[in-house]
Amino acid sequence: MSARKRSNNRPSNTASAIALTVAVTASAALLLTGCGPSGTAKAQAAPSGTATQPSSPSASQPTSAPTPTPSAPSTPFPTPPNSTAPVNGSPVSLNGTGGSGLTISDGTDYVVMNGTRVDFGTIVRDLTWNPAGTKAAFINGSGDLVVSNPNGSGQVVVARNPGNQVWSHPAWESAPANYRDAATQAVTSLYFAASVNGVSRLEAVSATAVDGTPVVAQISSPPGGGVPDAPTTGNAWPTSVGPQPNIAYVNSGDGAVYIRDTYLRQLSFRSVQGSEPAFSANGDDLVFVRSVDGHDHLFEQSQNQSQTQSVVKDLTPDATTDYTEPAWSPDGRTIAARTPAGIVTLAADGVGAPVLVSSYAGLAAYRA
Repeated sequence: MSARKRSNNRPSNTASAIALTVAVTASAALLLTGCGPSGTAKAQAAPSGTATQPSSPSASQPTSAPTPTPSAPSTPFPTPPNSTAPVNGSPVSLNGTGGSGLTISDGTDYVVMNGTRVDFGTIVRDLTWNPAGTKAAFINGSGDLVVSNPNGSGQVVVARNPGNQVWSHPAWESAPANYRDAATQAVTSLYFAASVNGVSRLEAVSATAVDGTPVVAQISSPPGGGVPDAPTTGNAWPTSVGPQPNIAYVNSGDGAVYIRDTYLRQLSFRSVQGSEPAFSANGDDLVFVRSVDGHDHLFEQSQNQSQTQSVVKDLTPDATTDYTEPAWSPDGRTIAARTPAGIVTLAADGVGAPVLVSSYAGLAAYRA
């Protein structure tokens, strides 16, 4: 799914958060939704951000759509080595997920991780990991926000979708006590995008809640200085980093990435034109998607040594396919992304060509 077709972490200190607000000229606005499966496992579900959710929490899971027989994609990548038995007629490689911490959720019951497929016993969409790698958060087939153990056991419904809403792309906000001042309590929250009647907002709930009630996330604009107000609607695709948490997200109205700086009382700054942002583990760098000459490219925004300017680099300047939904490895050296052929990884410094590590197409995430 190309980002162009969709309508719709943290700087180590406040200075780098403000530096990330440098706007860069780019393409038109992008409307984001979560992406779904490519016909790979036992239960086919509609993608996050596009599914019709059940009208009540007790409603059954959405009816599965028929799975088309995939054709061999046109791809610049070689055939993955050591492919498994065919799935829906196509060879599938799990090889690149072994021992790497890379996981892939594709809207089915199965999550690809550590060279195998783990059955979570429920539809898993938009899976993400807490910073320690001890808990997974995802949206289930009823549209609820769920937290579980890494193998899918111990599932807890943190927040139950009230119906007629589409929830997508949860992100952990984890910070220790005193991260802001001596009186600040430890924070463990989950942010996600909630679309109601086509209007998307960021909401948050405690990650340890049981049937909790989410609240709309505060989006405040910087005072004065001619800085444009941060939109309060049209916000989606949150991503976060600790221990001094920031939230990056995209706005479908202006096609820009914003950073909500917890240190500055939830003030949100426009950062860069693009979509589908992901923070590096130390929060100093941001990878995002932007359309260039008919393809979706991956760009990286980094701080220079003075921490007063940002540098934006195209990591895929010779792209002949679409690179979307990036994820950053915990060590900051590798970026994973989705392509029509499956999941690729590339060096975070842009050196070398992307490598196809799995022909499963889904949302990549890294577990520490």
